[in-house]
This record gives sequence, C-alpha cells and structure tokens, in this order.
Amino acid sequence: MEKFLIIGASGQLGTDLTLALRARYGEDHVIASDLNEPSGALQPGPFERLDVTRKDRLKAVVRKHQITRICNLASILSARAETEPKRAWDVNINGLLNVLDVAREEPLSQVFWPSSIAVFGPDTPPVRTPQTTIMNPKTVYGISKLAGERWCDYYHLTYGVDVRSLRYPGLISYRTAPGGGTTDYAVDMYHQAVKNKSYVSYLSGDTLLPFMFIDDAVNATIQLMNADAGRIRVRSSYNVAAISLSPGDIASSIRQHYPDFQISCRPDYRQKIAGSWPRSIDDSPARRDWGWQHQYNLDKMTATMLDKLGL
Repeated sequence: MEKFLIIGASGQLGTDLTLALRARYGEDHVIASDLNEPSGALQPGPFERLDVTRKDRLKAVVRKHQITRICNLASILSARAETEPKRAWDVNINGLLNVLDVAREEPLSQVFWPSSIAVFGPDTPPVRTPQTTIMNPKTVYGISKLAGERWCDYYHLTYGVDVRSLRYPGLISYRTAPGGGTTDYAVDMYHQAVKNKSYVSYLSGDTLLPFMFIDDAVNATIQLMNADAGRIRVRSSYNVAAISLSPGDIASSIRQHYPDFQISCRPDYRQKIAGSWPRSIDDSPARRDWGWQHQYNLDKMTATMLDKLGL
C-alpha cells in the first residue's frame, strides 16, 4: 500500500488533507510533518518534525517510513511572503526542489505540490482566466509559484517524476486559523461573525476573487492524486475553481444567520495583491481530464462554517 508524507501538515490544507488521507488509507500510512508540533486535530498519529529546506533530513524521513508519495504543502503565503521575500523563495522553491530531487533519487511513485492563482498577474485576462495564458505575477508568492510550476513540468519531462499540482483559489476552512494569505480575510470574517458580529476587511467590499471550500479542495486533491496517469495532461498545475466572492457577498450570506452582522472596509497593501489576481477561473481542462466538480456554493459553505465554528 502507498505510504504518504504530508509536509506542512499543520497548515490549512495540510490538516484537512492529512485527516482525509488517514481516513482512507489508515493512520499509519500517512505521516504528518511540520516545523512545529502537531495540532490536536492531528493527534494521535505518526508525526515528524521536518524543515523542507533540509534535504538530508527529508531523505532520512522518507527512508525511515518507506514513503512512496509526498504531498509538499510547505509554503510562505502571499501577504507574509511580501515581508520575507528571500525566506519565501527558500521555502517555496528550494524546498520544492529538495522534494523533487528526493522523488527522483529514491525513487517515489508520486509528488503532489500546490500552486495558486497568484501565478497570474495584472496582464492576465481576469474573467474566466484560462489554463494557458499570460502569466506575469507581481508578488513574491506568485513568482515562486510560477517558477515551481516550471520545475514540476521539467522534472516530469526530464526525469519522469509523476508530479501533480493544482492552482488553488482562496481556501476557506474552519479547522485552522488564517495563515497569512491575502484571501484569508474570508476565514477570519466567519470567525469574527461568531465572536463579535462585526468585521473590518482589509479589502474593499466589492473585491471579487475565486474561492473554494476546504472539503472541495481536499476532494480535488485526492481525485487528482488518484487519477490514472494517462489522464493527466497538465504537469505544471491545473486550474481549479468553485465560486467567486467579495467581502460584501460573504457578509450578505452571514446575515442570513446573523442579521446584525456588520462589515467595514479599510483596504491596505493587500488590496494591490488582490487586484493583480483573477476574478474567476476557467477550470474546464480539470473537469474534462479527470472529472473535477465542486459541491459547495456560498450559502452551503456559510452554513457549514458557522455550524462548525459554534453557531
């Protein structure tokens, strides 16, 4: 049976993906790893402290647990990357190269690595952004993700590494706190709706961005990982999409449960980042190649978020 190593398992996607894979394959077949000790959601279960920028340690963990697949989710996200650009490059790119090298050398059966809509930029068509288009990112995060996509494609074409990737939109989940991404305002808005019945947004109320509920993101990830290799036509990263939302849209949905919920907007430097990203995504290649379909609309997501956060 396959044995997974999840790098960055304590993060937003990592927590839910680790739990889903353990439910499917068994706890002992999914090794969680991160820089820090695991959160309660990941306990009990096998865990290794791991810095993805240390290739020697990475290889030792792979050999110790006889890993066959790595999901490298370690990343410095968009807003934080602007304040730590060199560290972001080290983690996002040098960490990825370590994983790809280990996959080639051991060898591993598969690598999964997340890209992002941040690979696009202000020159990209912003509505129904296509799979293949102009990419001219203006953020550290976007530059690193675009470079990572090219490395993934190169390692597949040159060395035969079975690497797979998704360009995630903003992800919304209830298990983890916001982690430094520009779209994390949406997660925080739900938390504040439950706690304080009000929220101050760092984006303008009509800023439209693509989003996806965490359950859809996990399902897309596992579906791509398990798809027959012959169906995978894109080895850089697939567009995936679900719903496009603004702070105003989310606030209106929350008011169906909390009629007195209030939102005010004080845009900061993250407004410029958001303005360089698409407003909607064309993910028809993913839907055609391996059958991707999302399940959550805004109101279903809002009801789930507020229920899980303690409505």
